[in-house]
Amino acid sequence: MGVAGVAGLLGGSVMVAVLFARHDSVYKSIPGCDVWDIKRDARLWPGGSPVVVHPPCRAWGRLRTFAKPRPDEKDLARWAVAQVRRWGGVLEHPAGSTLWADQNLPLHGEGRDEHGGWTLAAPQKWWGHKAEKATWFYIVGCVPSEIPMLPLVLGDALYVVQSRKRHDHRPHITKAEREHTPEALARWLVELARRCRIGRKVVA
Repeated sequence: MGVAGVAGLLGGSVMVAVLFARHDSVYKSIPGCDVWDIKRDARLWPGGSPVVVHPPCRAWGRLRTFAKPRPDEKDLARWAVAQVRRWGGVLEHPAGSTLWADQNLPLHGEGRDEHGGWTLAAPQKWWGHKAEKATWFYIVGCVPSEIPMLPLVLGDALYVVQSRKRHDHRPHITKAEREHTPEALARWLVELARRCRIGRKVVA
């Protein structure tokens, strides 16, 4: 029986696997989430459900030349892309991530790739983050018209991740705040993943 069939027996709620979560992740408080943190090792996940993936990004971001990732860390993100493409769901990474070029992921506005995947660009401020935190979401199995409503928020954020402007004196967020996913965003991503259909042909 497939995931959809099991979900029907359980009342229609689709289990979502959350891969590469923090040990203190907010996803652990959201019903219907199978959360894989560093202790469980996401690479051991057996598959079979849509996913929300947050692979390590320091080797792919703007400050990657200063980062000291583990030898296998870049491959975790590549593996994560493969899981989203196989099972459906969403991958989250900072805007500007070089993972997009490495894995030939379409940029925001470029349409869909051969897997039906497409990219949404949005700031985490929309879901309550203290900083703008521009983010890219690679989505497979759900067309743009089917995603949950986006909570558009106008205006400047009160904090910055790391200001590169000489006259921007807004306070920086902490390392933990950079890594944590706002609860509203986590719930939005889980709902998005639940709407993704494994093996469904995505049409224009």
